[in-house]
This record gives sequence, C-alpha cells and structure tokens, in this order.
Amino acid sequence: MDPDHRVDAVVRMLGNFSRRAPLFLPLLATAFIAGAGCGLAGAQTLAGAPLVAALRNGGFVLVMRHASSPRTPPARDAAAADNPKLERQLDEKGRSTARAMGEAFRRLRIPVGPIWLSPTYRTHETVRLAGLGPAIDVAELGDGGQAMQAHAKQSHIDWLRRAVVVPPRAGTNTLLVTHGPNILDAFAERAADIDDGEIMVFRPDGRGSATLIARVRITEWPTLARAP
Repeated sequence: MDPDHRVDAVVRMLGNFSRRAPLFLPLLATAFIAGAGCGLAGAQTLAGAPLVAALRNGGFVLVMRHASSPRTPPARDAAAADNPKLERQLDEKGRSTARAMGEAFRRLRIPVGPIWLSPTYRTHETVRLAGLGPAIDVAELGDGGQAMQAHAKQSHIDWLRRAVVVPPRAGTNTLLVTHGPNILDAFAERAADIDDGEIMVFRPDGRGSATLIARVRITEWPTLARAP
C-alpha cells in the first residue's frame, strides 16, 4: 500500500476521534509514512510513585497484552452470551484483574486517551471490564484469526513499532491492547516473558523514536493505587 493510502486508512480508522483531536492526525500520518525509520531507544526505568506521577501528566503509549485467558476456546455451554463465535475469552483471573486495573487507573487519575485494540473477544473483554473508555478496533493489533500463533504477521509487527513512536494528545496516554506474539516479535528482548495483562510503557520523543521506561504487571496497578 502506498503512503497516501496508508494515511487514508488511518484517518478512517480513527473516525470520531480524529474530529476531537485534529492535531494528532499529522503525527500519526508521519509515523506511518516513516516506516522503517521509527526506532526504539534504550530502556530507562521508572517505577512506583515517579511512574504514576509521569503517567498522570500524559505523553506515554501503553502497550498491553490482554488479561489472562485459557489457551483454548470455550465449549458452547461455557461461552459468554455475547461470544457466539466461541472465541477465546478471559478466565476468572483475567476478569478480576482487568476490573482491578481499571479501578486503579481511576484512583491514580491516570488519563487514558484513545484506546486501540485487537478485534478479538478477549481484548474487547479486557477493555470493557477495565472500563477505561470506548475503543477502536485495529486489524493490525489482531491475532490473524488464530486462537494462538507462534509469530505475528510482519504487517502487525510494523504497525505496532510505528504506533509507539506517535506522541499522544496532550495530557493523555494512548492504550494499545493486543496479543503476546505481536508484542514479542515487535519488541524482542524488551518484551521477554511478558505476562498476561502486562503493560509496556513507552515515551515517544516526537522525533520518530520511543523509550521503554517501565513494564507493569496487571496485578501491580492496585498496589500502586494503595500506596500512600
């Protein structure tokens, strides 16, 4: 696909969000046109109160693996009522940790702007239970139509690498919810052993690069919210 068509696809994907945040679109278009020029800088670690303080100010891209889900689809009698296609869905751990993460974000006053997610049931369930706002399906964040796959498609890898270098709208953080293979193939050793529900926190520099500043397991957010 040529650059103009890639930009058109992005504009259509954003829909109503593009009208609420017009300054975001040129940045996103630039990142998609830039292609292989996007890069990731060496990790700089933030944790605890300093991390929360930074997130409250916005400016970060959060890449999340969906919450805990069995590796096989449910039987028809065990599937949720709104899962007629019998896709993989969250288990009890996944549901409870997604709810707890969302509550922690609200208590910590971490602003979430656009939410982009894989068009799969388990990512939709993660976002819905977290209650962090409406989300936009992005095919490149999907699992390729497979319940489990060893490696992500190259188009998914490229999209994810480009997305993390796009600065969010001022005062917000962008949340991307996707799958383990996509994250592992996009970020290699930086994503080693990424857990269900874990978030990688990237800080875009506005010049086509981003720095990984933290990794936070889904069970850590409530602990951060309880800290004095």
